Amino acid sequence: MSGLLCVCGTKEANIPVVQQKLPTSLSEINPVIVFRHNDLEGVQFGSESNLGPTTLMFSLSQDKDSRVKYGELLVLGCNGSLPAGDKGRRRSRLALCRRSKANGVKPSTVHSSGSPHAVQAVSSKETHSISYTLTLAQTVVVEYTHDGNTDMFQIGRSTENPIDLVVTDAVPGGQSPPGGQAVQSTISRFACRIICQRSPPHSARVYAAGFDCSRNIVLGEKAAKWKTDDGHMDGLTTNGVLIMNPRQGFSQASGPSLWREVSVCGDVFTLRETRSSVQRGRKVDSESNQLVDGSLIDLCGITLLWRTAEGLSRTPTIKHLEALRQELNAGRPQCPVGFNTLAFPSLRHKDVPDERQPWAYLRCGHVHGYHGWGDRRHPEVEVDRKDRECPMCRTRGPYVPLWLGSEAGFYVDEAPPTHAFAPCGHVSSEKTASYWGRILLPHGTHAFHAACPFCIMPLEGATGYIRLIFQSPLD
Repeated sequence: MSGLLCVCGTKEANIPVVQQKLPTSLSEINPVIVFRHNDLEGVQFGSESNLGPTTLMFSLSQDKDSRVKYGELLVLGCNGSLPAGDKGRRRSRLALCRRSKANGVKPSTVHSSGSPHAVQAVSSKETHSISYTLTLAQTVVVEYTHDGNTDMFQIGRSTENPIDLVVTDAVPGGQSPPGGQAVQSTISRFACRIICQRSPPHSARVYAAGFDCSRNIVLGEKAAKWKTDDGHMDGLTTNGVLIMNPRQGFSQASGPSLWREVSVCGDVFTLRETRSSVQRGRKVDSESNQLVDGSLIDLCGITLLWRTAEGLSRTPTIKHLEALRQELNAGRPQCPVGFNTLAFPSLRHKDVPDERQPWAYLRCGHVHGYHGWGDRRHPEVEVDRKDRECPMCRTRGPYVPLWLGSEAGFYVDEAPPTHAFAPCGHVSSEKTASYWGRILLPHGTHAFHAACPFCIMPLEGATGYIRLIFQSPLD
């Protein structure tokens, strides 16, 4: 079996440094791009579900156990890659793998403000600490020590070294902000951290806030914080970190559960009245911050899907999705108006319109090629309105191009793509569409709505999706 060569643990910038694949024979030579970065060891970019060539793997000098995959984080709203493409740590998915050396931490000593130990814990670049500012004159500093049994991965908006996955606010449909102006982000620079057990069963837990370049977490005077019943300090970040663990995992039989908020120390609470309220919710002792297959993590501006390694083994691959696309095109569906043969474009060109692109009326599901029939707008109708009249059944509704959902990690089964999300037109299997149509994602300060996982567009209609009706060839 061939391997990948990567130089890990260095302090150079995150740039391509080597293009080499170790073949078992000369005929298997096929270069790939590999990165090195001092904080990316144990992180794998790309998978069979990613179409891009960029892959980060482990040094061959590491033992086999160090390459254990804990799971993957997938960014909702990305159909296989970020709209502008995956680059470095700014990506649509991140594989969390066992590091060659554990970097987890656990709480150790508590110091009061002003003490030499507290000052040393905060100022030392070798020590992790969390500071809880109670008043201008009183701060509690919790010192953290190394934990050889866990690996830590951090997610946030910052591009600094401690962040393993850099995320930005999701824009529905991948559209640019109005006027091209940047929208102020609500995602924290160091939003959350995930701690994975290095030994089986490799459980993963999520915690609010991440350590910065000085290895500190600082909860200011206005942040929600408190002393627990056992005398320890805990708190919440400004906009919070929410999780939702689906019932029965991520499968055809899965169902949504209640959204909860996770604290800095990993306790679980009911939601606050508003996202940034200083009053915490009620503690839920019966639930934990442990992630399960299909867990959703919301960072107030972006939502991540957690897939376990076991769950991914049951997920269709990009090769399977490509085979379904070819099988669908082999049926030679025709436009009932122009009688031309329709074909879904290659998954590698999933955002490039094609002259044989299938279009559909999302009220009835009839599939056509693009045509101008039924475009009978009245002057008073808005110019940007997409409603058209279907020539097959006279139903009026959105008329949009169809795009296959190419992020395999969002699928709950391997069934053919037969249903389209409304109003975006992304196509998936029926049970996948049904699952996401029932999942309410956080939106704004305290609103929730269902959205297409491939573009994060809010869903419309009773179910949020429609069964597609293809016309077979007449010959």
